[in-house]
Amino acid sequence: MSGQPHTTIGSGLGIIGWDAYEFVVADLERSRRFYTGQMNVPEVARLGERAAAERGEDAVVFAAGTAKVLCVSPRERGSAAERWLRRHPDGVRVLALRVRDLESAQRTLAGRGATFVSGPAQEVDDEWRPYRHFEIATSLGDVRLRLVERATDALPPGFRRLEAKQPANSFGLQAIDHVTSNFLTVEPHVTWLRDVLGFEEYWRVHFHTADIRGAQGGSGLASTVMWDPESGIKLANNEPAAPNYEASQIYAFVEANHGAGVQHVAFHVPQIVPAVEGLRRAGIDFLDTPATYYDMLPSRLVSRRVSTVTENLEELKRLGILVDGEDDRYLLQIFMVEGGVMYEDATAGPFFYEIIQRRGARGFGEGNFRALFEAIERDQERRGTERTQLEAGAGS
Repeated sequence: MSGQPHTTIGSGLGIIGWDAYEFVVADLERSRRFYTGQMNVPEVARLGERAAAERGEDAVVFAAGTAKVLCVSPRERGSAAERWLRRHPDGVRVLALRVRDLESAQRTLAGRGATFVSGPAQEVDDEWRPYRHFEIATSLGDVRLRLVERATDALPPGFRRLEAKQPANSFGLQAIDHVTSNFLTVEPHVTWLRDVLGFEEYWRVHFHTADIRGAQGGSGLASTVMWDPESGIKLANNEPAAPNYEASQIYAFVEANHGAGVQHVAFHVPQIVPAVEGLRRAGIDFLDTPATYYDMLPSRLVSRRVSTVTENLEELKRLGILVDGEDDRYLLQIFMVEGGVMYEDATAGPFFYEIIQRRGARGFGEGNFRALFEAIERDQERRGTERTQLEAGAGS
């Protein structure tokens, strides 16, 4: 079942939005080709030589609208990035949120028992604009949370701006819609988000496809979304569901990531159809959607009382875009293949991106989770039946 969002005063941390997320990669040039060459997300800043030498890391900032990713790669053994890559494949190391008042956020977190990794650092960027921050440990594996109070457009300390004016992303990537993480058990993190960060439950769903495959088949997940009502920051959190707990794609992620971690970041776009067309032309691969998903889509939209879809369903089928909603509010979404599949390199990790457009819907595609799982399993059943018939025909 899914919960309905409700409005309160917020987490008490004075969060005003996302600052950035920090992504550790083994191959920085490969990331450059992906972001600038395929995603049209420009490189806007680079870690200066002095700071890079001190940290033993190279780093660049890619930005599209308010969405910023810092890609960090080790240049020396023993650096923080190199130690991360000993334990994990490429993945998110830090999630950073902006706050109005850093001292106030620190006092609030201290009162709630947060574990501080660093005290407040009073720094400035290359143009002498203030950038103040501290980090706390989280219950999300090795991922840390950074709280930032900074001037508008201020860069993290040590970075040098490359472009005076950031060009618009040609695909409409402009903001982070949500961040999703995977765990073997989600409750400790949900409790941490509630008791330490002050987040509230926004939405939850639990489903399994055993009703299609039988008691010994199928797979599923349980997901709880937590949010800060004041800023609108949303963090989705998944765990595998029994039966067949270890067959779940959530379990597979945790194994490949060598622990819990950030599974995907969702970029919001104003128009998903031209965005996906352009991204596909640029060489981006998305997860395949079985034709059976679209065979069931019209009746599913009727059952969910969605009659306002303006996009052409055949066009959505051609592009592999998913649709979900309720009571004439809907969303459209699509998932890229994970890094390890994209590069045929397991060290590139199981992380991936989502592209999402919202037309009034504020949920997370519960119907799509279920419908896509069902479509895949029905397609598997169909192919199994066809194979059996072919084998039987060959033997007659």
